[in-house]
Amino acid sequence: MPSLNITFTEEEMAEVRAAAAAAGQSLKQYVHDLPLRERQRKQFVRVAVEWGEQHRDEFDDAFPDEVPPAGRHQGAAAA
Repeated sequence: MPSLNITFTEEEMAEVRAAAAAAGQSLKQYVHDLPLRERQRKQFVRVAVEWGEQHRDEFDDAFPDEVPPAGRHQGAAAA
């Protein structure tokens, strides 16, 4: 099975250990799951932005005082 040797500073390692403990996972399992969680996060952001774009006109009609200036950004540049 492929494996990966990753170097952390002492501070980074302490943060990763604390995050793993907070998640109730072993350090190995926590680090293993990180790319999976990131993929899910990106998918969630993409779908949320698409939903927002699809419902933008409804929101603007319901809350006309909340409509931003004409230079509104389209989509999610940074997911």
